Amino acid sequence: MSKVKVYSTPTCPYCHMLKEFLKEKKIEYEEINVAEDIEAAKQMVEKSGQMGVPQLEINGKIIVGFDQPAIEKELENMK
Repeated sequence: MSKVKVYSTPTCPYCHMLKEFLKEKKIEYEEINVAEDIEAAKQMVEKSGQMGVPQLEINGKIIVGFDQPAIEKELENMK
């Protein structure tokens, strides 16, 4: 199965919304707390050019923010 990564922080409300959305869809994901993992935060910015969270990586494609239509489209491509 494809790999899904969620770059987030504990205080971000959209991060919580994104993780709940993925749980409802029964999508397994790896959560990366960029508030604690500085190296992961640097990698996130290198990949996307953005510092904001949440960021979602699905099959190497980066989606910045809780963009539900874009997320659903990429999840469909995973199947």
